[in-house]
Amino acid sequence: MIRTRQLQYAYPGGSALTFPDVDVPQGAVLLLSGPSGCGKSTWLALVAALVAPTAGELTVAEQPLSALKNIAADAWRAGAIGFLPQKLHLSAALTVQQNLGLVFWAGGQPEDAERIHATLQALGVDDLAQRKPSQLSGGQAQRVALARAVLRRPLVILADEPTASLDDEAAGDAVNLLLSTARQLDATLVIATHDARVAACIDLRNRGQIGLQPLRIVRKQLSKQEQAEPDLQAHLHVAHYPAQQLQGSAP
Repeated sequence: MIRTRQLQYAYPGGSALTFPDVDVPQGAVLLLSGPSGCGKSTWLALVAALVAPTAGELTVAEQPLSALKNIAADAWRAGAIGFLPQKLHLSAALTVQQNLGLVFWAGGQPEDAERIHATLQALGVDDLAQRKPSQLSGGQAQRVALARAVLRRPLVILADEPTASLDDEAAGDAVNLLLSTARQLDATLVIATHDARVAACIDLRNRGQIGLQPLRIVRKQLSKQEQAEPDLQAHLHVAHYPAQQLQGSAP
């Protein structure tokens, strides 16, 4: 679940972003739309507790985020949030299995090979476990990245522009995969996009069943300085590998 009240975020030296209130129950879908640079990535970063709001209230997965600081926020995020970035950030030097194993390493846990296999199998890519990212097609790489995002069975899945580089057929497949995966986990799904095809991909007859809610951000486009500070794509990726873990190297 995600609940916001009078949520705002102000970039240093910039104007404040004010976001509409939302109340998304557990297991429902939020379609976060708006043009590039309008603040969608900022909203995702707020929900993932990567940045703190300037004002307002934010509760995610029954956790008031104002109560989380630093290491506590990292630990909560690792268990509660699964993130599918637009740039997939798969390590080119590692196999698919090793890329997923990093999730456990970053959380200070032993690698769970059975869960990795089961997750890859559920997404139809278990036969790719020993391949490296360069040996994957675009669709296969996205499935692997989704497997990484849901490996710890998060309560909330955040997908940032999941169809941006896909043709119409692949875009439909990607949206259906996100919906089915979230349904299996009973996870709240947020799809952030400026792609009008995403809404069209969600069959009108199913919208009531999945609890689809729209949230459109309409504002003056962020300046280049505001878009670059903080680098939210990088923050969202690194969130899976907390800084105190990254000081060493993966085994």
